[in-house]
Amino acid sequence: MSQAGLSPRLTLHAIDNFHGTPGAGMVCDLAMHDGTGYRPIRTVTTAPNGRTAEPLLVDEAFKAGRYELVLHLEAYFANLGVKLPTPNFLGLVPIRFRIRDASQRHHLPVLFTPWGYSYYRGS
Repeated sequence: MSQAGLSPRLTLHAIDNFHGTPGAGMVCDLAMHDGTGYRPIRTVTTAPNGRTAEPLLVDEAFKAGRYELVLHLEAYFANLGVKLPTPNFLGLVPIRFRIRDASQRHHLPVLFTPWGYSYYRGS
């Protein structure tokens, strides 16, 4: 998918490495650091392609700052009927990152299993 001509924004792509599929139906909470703690901005659920229907942040909402995205991994795998220990090794997974330049597009691919995850700034 070409992003040519799109305004600066923050997007997410959840990838379920356990099943080898997009991370469809995962709940994620986005918050921004306000100087004393993380203030909730929005909660989203990923679409069948593992992305959100709209960018996490775009236009006037897209600002430089410190952010936290919390992935509801334990609930995601429970909803798929995956047999996991109770509680599972990973439940709520916080991913903290910084946007320094809000004039650029930021993409956050997250690869995960019930026992691990990785993420990076994509393009």
